[in-house]
Amino acid sequence: MVRFIHLYLIGYFALTGGAALALWRAGVLARIPGIWLVAAATTVVGLGILLAVSSRPPTTIAPE
Repeated sequence: MVRFIHLYLIGYFALTGGAALALWRAGVLARIPGIWLVAAATTVVGLGILLAVSSRPPTTIAPE
């Protein structure tokens, strides 16, 4: 199961990186102040980790 979480995070960050590259090439990122870029990047990373962790199926604990 951990392997799939890693694959999810790799795909998520590849998608995020592609979107950031497209925004940079379009000149959109040049008009945004740096502090907002840092805030957005932190939010995107946190969201990716949150989605990867919450996408795991719940584990069941066997009664003793």
